[in-house]
Amino acid sequence: MSAFVNLTRDRRPDAAGPGRPRDPQVDRAVLAATVALLVESGYQKTTIQAIARRAQVSAPAIYRRWATREMIIEDAIFGLQEGQSPALPPSTGDLRADLLTWTRHFLDRTAHPAARSAIPGLLSAYHHHDGIHERLVERAEAPARAALTERIVDAVPTAGARAEATAVIVFDMLVSATMIRGVAHGHEGADEWCEQLADALHAVIDSLQ
Repeated sequence: MSAFVNLTRDRRPDAAGPGRPRDPQVDRAVLAATVALLVESGYQKTTIQAIARRAQVSAPAIYRRWATREMIIEDAIFGLQEGQSPALPPSTGDLRADLLTWTRHFLDRTAHPAARSAIPGLLSAYHHHDGIHERLVERAEAPARAALTERIVDAVPTAGARAEATAVIVFDMLVSATMIRGVAHGHEGADEWCEQLADALHAVIDSLQ
């Protein structure tokens, strides 16, 4: 069965979705079940029904919390929670060290076996269904982009608008490189690769000096 058919079956645009009072124990059970199914069975078989069975909750209980399967999977693999931004590495004052931390942080997200299973399917879903990628950008990418932009602007205060423009490119490089690397290779050779990417990103920013 195609990803499109599965996504249609597991989508309820009229569902209430996030916003109602949530039992943290149910949330944890659903997210843990989602991660386990992604690793064991793959993206196609990680349906709302399968998640409900694995978590030992009802499908309506899931739909009261998440309107679509994609939202559950995003929360499970990206560490998103209702009303919260994803945890981001703090600034240390050492730009090179911070870039290395960010690189490892992003790679760890995409190199996890559940994420490696989910990301190709999510990308297909984003292509077929308008609006769901924009929702992920608003929930996860926008806060991370703003935080890294602030860090870069602080590092090169004399660069002005050039620093902000460079931050856009650096963030895009960071996200795309870590996603491709994580999905394709997992954590294989991660330490050396992260050092190399952090050096490359730092060189781009340092050119503003």
